[in-house]
Amino acid sequence: MKTLDDANEKRPLEYGAQPLDEILTRLMLKNSDLVKNSKAQLTHKMVAKGRKGRYLSRNVQAKIVSALNASQAEKKFVLPELFNY
Repeated sequence: MKTLDDANEKRPLEYGAQPLDEILTRLMLKNSDLVKNSKAQLTHKMVAKGRKGRYLSRNVQAKIVSALNASQAEKKFVLPELFNY
């Protein structure tokens, strides 16, 4: 497993598929839908990393949650529902 050495703290870089991927698939949303509906600076690369389980900072995770909530109206999601790390 790849790790990031951050001030003597070893943190994995990859966490495996995230619940975000399943939710976007179920809602039939693409990465571009989130980017388009984001009020913050969100890129396709950030969303793709989030779906694959690459490490994202809490700030980027919050941008994804906000964009997802702006992209659909059926349910408002919170961060722990989308990421399991």
